Amino acid sequence: MDKRVDSATVMAVDAQGAGRSGFRIAVLVPCFNEEAAVARVVADFKAALPEAIVYVFDNNSSDNTVAVARAAGAEVRHERHQGKGFVLRRMFSDIDADIYVLVDGDATYDAPSAPRMIELLLRDRLDMVVGKRIDQEVAAYRAGHRTGNWLLTTFVSTVFGSAFDDILSGYRVFSRRFVKSFPMLSSGFEIETELTVHALELGLPVAEIETPYYARPEGSTSKLNTWRDGFRILWMIAQLYRSERPFPFFGAIGCVLALISVVLAVPIVVTFIETHLVPRLPTAMLAMGLMLMAFLSVAVGLVLDTVTRGRREMKLLAYLNHRAAGDERRSDKRHPGSA
Repeated sequence: MDKRVDSATVMAVDAQGAGRSGFRIAVLVPCFNEEAAVARVVADFKAALPEAIVYVFDNNSSDNTVAVARAAGAEVRHERHQGKGFVLRRMFSDIDADIYVLVDGDATYDAPSAPRMIELLLRDRLDMVVGKRIDQEVAAYRAGHRTGNWLLTTFVSTVFGSAFDDILSGYRVFSRRFVKSFPMLSSGFEIETELTVHALELGLPVAEIETPYYARPEGSTSKLNTWRDGFRILWMIAQLYRSERPFPFFGAIGCVLALISVVLAVPIVVTFIETHLVPRLPTAMLAMGLMLMAFLSVAVGLVLDTVTRGRREMKLLAYLNHRAAGDERRSDKRHPGSA
């Protein structure tokens, strides 16, 4: 018998306690061609969280993912726009719950960890708990993924602040106020990065907890392309840095342009002092143009920094419009459903 199913049975008591407390729990499973794994995911999370409803959102699968998920007891819905970001956008907008458990449909994440993550979310009144992956098998991580994850996590920690060791984890628990106030823009696998940066930028209460991470079952293949999606994630980080830190971003560009301008201008100035002539007029004009662009870049950064502060305030107001985790009406016994 699968050791994860055994553990799920042991942990079911904790999940029942969370359900009886009156919180509506939704397990969100984005899927694309996961026929070989989705039944295990649904069964494991139904055992670990018997009071929750498991939603499988199919993203144009060409195999029997939909039929297998429905047969396993999940409520199946569809998103026609291709990409994990589009699927999460549909999930967050359509499903109404108090606690959201997000997990990939590849059976690599540990369902018995979900009650612990929910307990931490409610006890510490957090908005997001990330499952830090601790691999249990050599084949759990594909070649290059561990290094890429470390590089991207280090970059995000340096730019936006250190709170997570695994920013690309697809196993997360959210409060309702996080889900309903998150302005999602991503379309693909870079969505995990956007979730992380959003929490760090607004200074939201978050935590990370270690969870076992397993290899995919036989017959299941990863949809993540190491280089293509790695560059897409890096590009998303650069875009987020530009939009959330405009003054440092454009200020750095301005400094580079000013430095080049000075390097070009110094010989011309020296020659002019010595001979009172400007023999290299095109170079002088280029240096002057670069310096003007440097000043313009800094000015743009200052203006956009003010705009960004206003956007951040609007995000915070949208976030504060919802109750904190644990403050939902416990007398509300409804199950998760359509908003």
